[in-house]
Amino acid sequence: MPPETKTTTPTSPDQTADGGQVLSRRHVLSRLSDERLVTRYQRSGDELALEELIRRYAPLARSLARRYSHTSEPFDDLLQVASVGFIAAASRFEPGRGTHLRSFAVPTMLGELRRHFRDTGWSVRVPRSLQERSKQVQVAVDKLTARTGHSPTTAEVAAELGLSNELVVEAMEARHAYRAESLERPDDGDDAMPGLQAIVGVDEEGFRQVENRVSLRRAMAALPARERMIVELRFRQELSQSEIAALLGISQMHVSRLLRRSLERMAAVLDTPGRAAA
Repeated sequence: MPPETKTTTPTSPDQTADGGQVLSRRHVLSRLSDERLVTRYQRSGDELALEELIRRYAPLARSLARRYSHTSEPFDDLLQVASVGFIAAASRFEPGRGTHLRSFAVPTMLGELRRHFRDTGWSVRVPRSLQERSKQVQVAVDKLTARTGHSPTTAEVAAELGLSNELVVEAMEARHAYRAESLERPDDGDDAMPGLQAIVGVDEEGFRQVENRVSLRRAMAALPARERMIVELRFRQELSQSEIAALLGISQMHVSRLLRRSLERMAAVLDTPGRAAA
C-alpha cells in the first residue's frame, strides 16, 4: 500500500495553523502609524498629530455616542464627550506595550459618556450614590420582569439586590429627578387643558397669615406694656375706646392718643425689616 499522505488545510492570512490569530500587515501598519502619532502628540504636543488621531477614530466615537442616542441629549454633545474621552485615552496610552489604541480608548470613552450623564443628565441634583443605586434598581427591575413575566414588587427588588425596602423606594423616587416636566405642558397631554402651572405654585393663604403674625408680634414687642395692653383690648378684645377708658380709669381722649401713637410706632417697626424690638 502506498504510504499515507497528510493533507493540510491552508490557513487564512489572519490565522496560524494551530488556530491562533495573527495580525495582517495592514493592521500592523495601522497600529504602528497610530503609535507614532500618539508619540508625537505626547512628546511635543503636536496638534496636527492629535487632529489626525481624532479623524481616524471619529467613526468609533460616533458608534459609542450612538449607544446613548435614545436619551434626550443632543447627539453632537454626545459625540463631543466621546471625543474628549478619546483625547484623554490618547494622552495616557503607552505605545509599544502590545495593546491597540482602540482597545485602550473604548473603556475611557464609555466612562466619559457615563460620567456626562451622571453629572449633567439629572434635572435635580441628587447624590452620586443614589444615582448609582437608582441604576442598579432599574437593572434589577428589568431582570426580574424578564424572569417572572410581571413587574416586580418593591420587596422582590429589595431581595434581589440585598437592600432594604426603604432604600429601593428612595432609588425609584430618585428616577423622577432625571427629567423635569415643563410647567407649560398641558395636563394629561390634552392641549385643551390648562398647563401644569395652573395646578402648581398657587398662593397659600396660610403662609401669608403666618408671615403677618410674625410681623405683628415683632411690632407689638416694640411697645411699652401699657400701650401694648391698650392695643390688645382694642383690636383683639374688640372693646371700644370708651370701654377701655373706663377699664383703665383714664379719659377716652387719652386712650385715642395712646392708640394713635402705638399704631405709628408699630408702623415704623414694620417699615424696617429685622429691626430689634425696643
